[in-house]
Amino acid sequence: MTRVALVRHGRTPWNAARRIQGTTDIPLDDTGRAQAHEAAAALAALGDWSCVVSSPLLRARETATIIAARLGIPLLEPVAGLTERDCGEAEGLPVDEAALRWPARDYAGGEPLQEVGRRVAEALSALADAGTGAIAVGHGIALRTGVATLTGTPAQRLANAEIIVLEREQGSWLRADALSAVRD
Repeated sequence: MTRVALVRHGRTPWNAARRIQGTTDIPLDDTGRAQAHEAAAALAALGDWSCVVSSPLLRARETATIIAARLGIPLLEPVAGLTERDCGEAEGLPVDEAALRWPARDYAGGEPLQEVGRRVAEALSALADAGTGAIAVGHGIALRTGVATLTGTPAQRLANAEIIVLEREQGSWLRADALSAVRD
């Protein structure tokens, strides 16, 4: 059995303002940094982890850096497959406005959700194939879509700094645990 812990990045100013970030590179705010520290403490309580990887976007990378330092484990190179969904024309818009314009979340110029799920699932499977207990820091849409793709369960919203532990045994993925360090 292989475990992979998934962590949504800490809060950013755009999360606080309820704006769609997508691939726009927004840093954490002070609350997000505190959430990353709390996520690291929660991960330490869940057992031993070998390394941390993240999306290349700043908010995920910053969260991963805090977790790796707090746990004393290596921070590996970013994994492009963990990048957030490109939300096209919806990026930067308030969430409510985007929902009115694109109720099915099929944002003009955006990446299709099925593609997001496929690439995140591939990235997580590659981590599991490496056989290490890795922590993967990513983004709300990307992680929930990837989890849904791997487990065959409906996608569920992830709070900032929420932790999900997946286990893979004989090719089957199960959601083993869900924690939230700090709810936003």
